[in-house]
Amino acid sequence: MREKNYNLELIRTISFVLVIAIHVTNYFCRAYGKIPQGEYLFSLALDTAARVSVPCFFMISGALLLGREEPVGKHVKRLVRFVIVLVVWSAVYYFWNIFYMKSEYDLRDILEVPAEAHLWYLYAMIPIYLAMPFLQVMCRGMSMKLEKVFLIVTTGAVLVNYGMWLIHQEPYYDFPLIGDRVYAYYLFVGYYIYKYRKHIRISQRTAAVICVLSMAASFGITLAATTVQQDHYEGALTYAAPFVILSAVSFFLLMLRIRGAHFVPKERTRRVIDLFCGCSFGIYLIHILFLDNYKKYMKPWDLSAWIAVPALILGIGAVSFACVWAMRKLRIGRKIT
Repeated sequence: MREKNYNLELIRTISFVLVIAIHVTNYFCRAYGKIPQGEYLFSLALDTAARVSVPCFFMISGALLLGREEPVGKHVKRLVRFVIVLVVWSAVYYFWNIFYMKSEYDLRDILEVPAEAHLWYLYAMIPIYLAMPFLQVMCRGMSMKLEKVFLIVTTGAVLVNYGMWLIHQEPYYDFPLIGDRVYAYYLFVGYYIYKYRKHIRISQRTAAVICVLSMAASFGITLAATTVQQDHYEGALTYAAPFVILSAVSFFLLMLRIRGAHFVPKERTRRVIDLFCGCSFGIYLIHILFLDNYKKYMKPWDLSAWIAVPALILGIGAVSFACVWAMRKLRIGRKIT
């Protein structure tokens, strides 16, 4: 059994908190013009910084899975688990939205539109896991030089895709292996950075500077576009946006090389990280229930974002963790979280 890498586990721990931050701050950012400018800027700054989290989840998967040799049965179990999770949580959110939130949803759209927006992550991961055994063979067979060329070519394809999206067009034929989305690309980047983390010629200070400047660029572009159109602009905060990619990749590299790329926490810290990481997937799945409940009774302008945003992030995170921890005491709970 492969030894657990606590640099990756630390990234996972931070990322699941930041995912909650994205969904909380989005609620306030989308109220641009209805909340004070200072509250909008505060929410946008946190939203921008938190955007590294979702790419990190894909990169962690790439780091842990690509290049490995696993039996087909293990791939089948992983895929079946994700399908079960998708079915169960789609049902949960379907009934939640129809009967509690009183929102409309046509079940016939389930293959195209998730029952709840954040379930898109499962829609992205299931095809990736379906192709995983073949991607593993491909990565095992590539030389270092070929891996570099592959990274350059796929980076170019992602930038072209984003450029065409900006002008509301799409390629006649999507680039094989990454398609028209950026998620498989993050998988390959995570694999590459993890494999060569000690040899990449970018210092920790440089990685930190790139990360901060990229976040600042995303923030500035978003603020400028929002000011011009007088409506919150999210085009520079998508996971395919170049500065989001740069900030996420540099953050991932930075965290991977903490303590010389061999972070070994003390026993108590290790137990805390293991506990939270074991619940992180479930927290991702369940936390929207609590955020939706807040949205049902509170508008973004009812309580200052300076108070509401940190309180919601910490509160929703804590309640979600408690629920998932309790659910995982049962066998069925472990299967769906």
